[in-house]
Amino acid sequence: MLRVGLTGGIGSGKSAVAARLVELGAVLVDADQVAREVVAQGTEGLAEIVATFSEKVLDADGALDRAALGAVVFSDEAARRRLEAITHPRVRARTAELVAAAAPDAIVVNDVPLLVEVGLAPTYHLVVVVQTAVPIRLERLTRDRGMDRAEAERRIAAQADDARRSAAADVVLTNDGSLVALHGAVDALWRQRLQPYEHNLRQRRVVPALGRGDGAQADPSWPEQYARLAARIRHALAPADLRIDHIGATAVPGLAADDVIDVQVAVPRLADADGPLADRLANAGFPRVPGHWWDDPRPADRGRWEKRLHGSADPDRPVRLHVREAGSPGWRYALLERDHLRADPDQRAAYLLFKRDLVDAAPHVDDFGTARDPWFDEEYLRAEQWAERTGWRP
Repeated sequence: MLRVGLTGGIGSGKSAVAARLVELGAVLVDADQVAREVVAQGTEGLAEIVATFSEKVLDADGALDRAALGAVVFSDEAARRRLEAITHPRVRARTAELVAAAAPDAIVVNDVPLLVEVGLAPTYHLVVVVQTAVPIRLERLTRDRGMDRAEAERRIAAQADDARRSAAADVVLTNDGSLVALHGAVDALWRQRLQPYEHNLRQRRVVPALGRGDGAQADPSWPEQYARLAARIRHALAPADLRIDHIGATAVPGLAADDVIDVQVAVPRLADADGPLADRLANAGFPRVPGHWWDDPRPADRGRWEKRLHGSADPDRPVRLHVREAGSPGWRYALLERDHLRADPDQRAAYLLFKRDLVDAAPHVDDFGTARDPWFDEEYLRAEQWAERTGWRP
């Protein structure tokens, strides 16, 4: 099933987004509600809290007095960690139960206010952040929740800022306008991305990543997008600690390219790319591309460089995920070409000119693989000379 992490700062309108997603058919798991449930009266969670912090954290009815507990742990790091050791495992276990109870084709939305702060982003297929200008959030908190302005400012300051949330976000929903506008954005997200993503994930279908090589401009957010993908892949492959690299044209700052992120995963042996590893990648949103895949050797006539190729099930983020044997010629060449282009502005310019000439000569050709060979053979020699001159190592 597709798992979506939903977050946003206090007063951003995250709850309105969650409610709309439920109306559209999502299964909602509310982290705040789960956190209250696992320490409700009569639970083992509450009993352990009382055993740890005494009955002073209970109200007159025997329920948890959150204000009293907060006063105990707010300024005491050790006490806060003891509390987290009690509550966090129970929240995770209950969340897992709720997710497991959802239908196999469900879109499960986990509403987590501190998703970014506690580093949960890589555990989801997609992270949606609701973002609202701070003055609007302050107005909502004072008007709708009755907070005084100082308290509202303190609450906002205690959470991650917009820049940190945006870095973790695959989707940013801006909520500075009307509820109608917000619902429109959520509806579009549901139809155009979440539903197709869930279908692709269930069917292990890869989003086409074919490119013409004529990307109009460089996207400065590519490294940030890669970082999110790599964190997701690393989480999926744990406990294996495999090297993951951003390769290809989108890994070279300032280089215009097709909007496809190339990722390389290094395995000890290529056979390790089959079986459980392939399943873990597919379940994380990176299904295997059918067929046999290899790279043309550099220089030519050295035999094919075999690899495994995965793609993305996310309709808005095409990916080519190359699984190669660590230390193999293909693995080394992908890193060498990237680093040489990063280091040599003249070769970056020559590469762009070469691609544009190809597009002008063959505007309707979708695959320039054969036409690129002579240029890349020459680039391979230049890169090897650069590596020897500089002492480069992968």
